[in-house]
Amino acid sequence: MSSATPTSARVRRLPVVGALRLGRPSDVWFKPALSVVAAVAPPSLLLMTLGRLDLAPYTMAGSLCALYAHNRPYAARAKVLAWVILGMLGGLAVALVSASLTRNAVVLVTVGALLAAVQKAVCDATRVGPPAHVILTFVSSAALFVPQTPGQVPGHLALAAAAGVWAWLVGMAPAPLRPHGPERRATAQALNAAAAYAETARGGEEGAGARSAAYAAVHAAWQTLLAVRNRPSTTRRALERLVIRAEVALAAPADADPARLRSWARAVRGTGRIPRTGDPRREEEGLRPDGVGSRPDGVGPCRTDGGARLDDDSLRLDGDLLRERDELVGVAAERAVAPRPLWSRLGPLAPVAVRSALGCALAGYVSLALGAERPYWALVTAASLYQANITLTWSRAVQRVVGNLVGVLLFAAVAPVAQLGPLALVLCILACNFGAEALIGRNYWLGSVCVTPLALLVTELPGYQPTGELVTGRVVDTLVGALVGFVAAVAVTNRRAGRRVERALTTVDRAREHAARVAADPSSTPAALEAARRGLAAAVVDLRATADAAAGEWWQRALPQERVVLAEQAAHRTLAATVRRRGLLPDPGTTSTYTYTEGASP
Repeated sequence: MSSATPTSARVRRLPVVGALRLGRPSDVWFKPALSVVAAVAPPSLLLMTLGRLDLAPYTMAGSLCALYAHNRPYAARAKVLAWVILGMLGGLAVALVSASLTRNAVVLVTVGALLAAVQKAVCDATRVGPPAHVILTFVSSAALFVPQTPGQVPGHLALAAAAGVWAWLVGMAPAPLRPHGPERRATAQALNAAAAYAETARGGEEGAGARSAAYAAVHAAWQTLLAVRNRPSTTRRALERLVIRAEVALAAPADADPARLRSWARAVRGTGRIPRTGDPRREEEGLRPDGVGSRPDGVGPCRTDGGARLDDDSLRLDGDLLRERDELVGVAAERAVAPRPLWSRLGPLAPVAVRSALGCALAGYVSLALGAERPYWALVTAASLYQANITLTWSRAVQRVVGNLVGVLLFAAVAPVAQLGPLALVLCILACNFGAEALIGRNYWLGSVCVTPLALLVTELPGYQPTGELVTGRVVDTLVGALVGFVAAVAVTNRRAGRRVERALTTVDRAREHAARVAADPSSTPAALEAARRGLAAAVVDLRATADAAAGEWWQRALPQERVVLAEQAAHRTLAATVRRRGLLPDPGTTSTYTYTEGASP
């Protein structure tokens, strides 16, 4: 295998127009949008009734936790939401205590920058998001510049905790109606991605991109299904079988039926029964999807129903149910494996954490030097920029600036309405919350158009302020935060990116060799084979994510792109071999007599 690792450093072009291009909305855009409204409205309206709307920023801190974990199964969501609420309360406590002990703006900015770095690193390591660390940083940074006394801190924390409990209830509310909704959506996305790859399986750059997306979607589906480590339900088992069929399509895309995969995806998204997939090995033996076909021995007709075979003499159970159960043995084994310790996942994030701390601190200091009254706006702007690499960070900076500039214009138009009274102010805040979450999935800048007036309206909860001053201050702090934050990102280069690609390549090679050995060993157990296959699939997805992240870094040696591509191709062939070893696909060179019948049901 040749290596393509040039030694020259290079500077990459930074996109502008592409960063503002709108994408497709999220499949569940309405869930966080409605959840945040349901979480913010009752506490805010209650405080308004009591004449204490000045306390609403503290309840809103807890209410905003309802934005998290919408892609997690409900059992896992309960834990994630609880940790998010505790993390929010921890950051808020540090901020409020700091604000009660000192009014030195430089000290407060420093505390805010360190909090932002910790929140960024922990959220990235635990993959909590979206919206990841940005909401937590906004809450803690804003609280730093609200005058406090030590005696007020417990009461304000209690308000945030009570609203956090309500947000937890809002986040868990759909569970009785759709207990497997997140798993169904993840499975449907995997099936659709596998169908898209099957449609472009003839090669070319488009096919390679579809393949990476399909493997990532299947990997994400497994992460969702394995997020709950208790004994899986019948529904989750059925979803796991569908994800296995998506893996089969990835292993042999030319033989897959995209229409059938998409029909399964549509059925899974609803609330009805999970479609039965049948046994792919029997389909290769000549059975039609409706269960009628020729017996493998060619003697006569047979019919299958739920793993039973009816011949001319008797109804008997064949080995299909046992083989189907074996396919899921490795899944159960993987579910029993404990996740990696948090500390081991924080190491690679050190450069991003340093960027966050330095960029947020410098942005706050520059804002203070310019006479800003709310330097946390610049701090939060810088904190929101930092992504996996410089190119993505630049794109986020462009999106943030454009969205905020348009957003201040929207605030100028909304402010006269919000100032009509407390109820009008609360309703405007709720509308901005809904709009931000409904639009941010299309592009970050579009969501920022609503986030900006939301942040400005929150500052008016203790009392109305001149609109012109708020608009001017927000524009200046946005430009300062974006500029200083990006300069800090360029200054703190991620020299480890290239080394992480090398380590990811080594991991893929070892996982591929291990999977190949297990697949070639006739005595391998189903659990060992499935564990090797899952390990290789996870390594391939991690390699692609690592290579993509490193490709956007500046001032580093060119990446071994040829080795990455060759490693991916070899890994995909080995994955196909492991699928074939399990009997899910025929051996190469065999001829399948299976033909799809028009109108046949899966």
